[in-house]
Amino acid sequence: MTTTGIPTREEIVERVAALVPALREQAAWSEDNRRLSEETVAALADAGVFRLRTPVRHGGYECDTSTLVEVAMELGRADGAIAWTSSVFWIPTWIAGLFPDAAQDEVFTSPAPRVCGTNSPSATAVPADGGIVVNGAWKFVSGAWHAGWQEIAAILLRPDAEPEPVMALVPMDELKIVDDWHTSSLRGTGSVTTVAEDLFVPEHRIIPMSASIRPQGLSEANAHSPVWRTPAALVAAASGAGVAVGLAKAAREAFFERLPGRKITYTDYEAQNEAPITHLRVAEAVNSIDQAEFHARRAAATVDAKAASGEEWKNEERARVRNDQGEATRLAKHAVDTLVGISGGTSIFLDVPLQRIARDIHAVALHALINPDTNAELYGRTLCGLEPNTLYI
Repeated sequence: MTTTGIPTREEIVERVAALVPALREQAAWSEDNRRLSEETVAALADAGVFRLRTPVRHGGYECDTSTLVEVAMELGRADGAIAWTSSVFWIPTWIAGLFPDAAQDEVFTSPAPRVCGTNSPSATAVPADGGIVVNGAWKFVSGAWHAGWQEIAAILLRPDAEPEPVMALVPMDELKIVDDWHTSSLRGTGSVTTVAEDLFVPEHRIIPMSASIRPQGLSEANAHSPVWRTPAALVAAASGAGVAVGLAKAAREAFFERLPGRKITYTDYEAQNEAPITHLRVAEAVNSIDQAEFHARRAAATVDAKAASGEEWKNEERARVRNDQGEATRLAKHAVDTLVGISGGTSIFLDVPLQRIARDIHAVALHALINPDTNAELYGRTLCGLEPNTLYI
């Protein structure tokens, strides 16, 4: 396998960091139009953001998880919707790497090789000659407007077997998009509903869901790459851990940009930066951001180390990765809330980034696989010697 021309982590992060000012300018358009702008998508593509989890043989970078966290933090500094959508693309792209090589060849050599997706089996499938026929819908499909393919999940119903969850890769032009993303937060992600109606999927583009959960990929070309040795739920957790941290960093920058010349209304403080309450709160916020970074980076480091070693995962290690994402999000959200709380009434205007950052990070924390309380409970459960009460680990 050749790695010629693959940029280093530092080079990729530097590319993305250079985009931050331009991406910030597109954030308002994305929020108003409920999807990323074409200019944003083109800039991300040129920087290689969509190739981070594409196999090297198809022009990708096959990046480790630590690279994903660093890139997500930079994208989060620019805009929560951009960071969220990019990190979500990385997950189904990685899942596509578990499919038979013929399916990967079809996806990654197509004119639009970006893959969106979901792991929720909210559709049904029945056997057909040479494949399956799928009917159903999937909600919260981030980035669907800009993808060429979707990784879907369905329950396969057969007369002679138990129902089985499966995953499949389908072209976006064979799905219907329902423009129903009318939300208060992460509006720019365009996380619409997609629908399959009597959709035929050939056999080579189908795998059992268990192949990604364990994982036990059906790809021969990727079989020896450490990138595809991690359970899917932990890939998702570690990949997205940097998004919330990036949002908190954005809040920090936005707060300090507004601080000079601000006073505390109805007090004798003519300069907010002279007030002890300001000193206490900004220290609290920045400490929380530092702690959030620790958890995001530890999650990535754990995943990368286990993938490199090939060692079997212990339940406590699995739960800790989920917990690290939850803690990174909790601490980042606390930092944002703290900074917003000392930003005054003018911070609620739509042209002030802080209000959008606050809304977006609250939405991130509500995601079922990210929710800090859910992940802390799971971690505590394993620490107490109990088995996990979820398959998503």
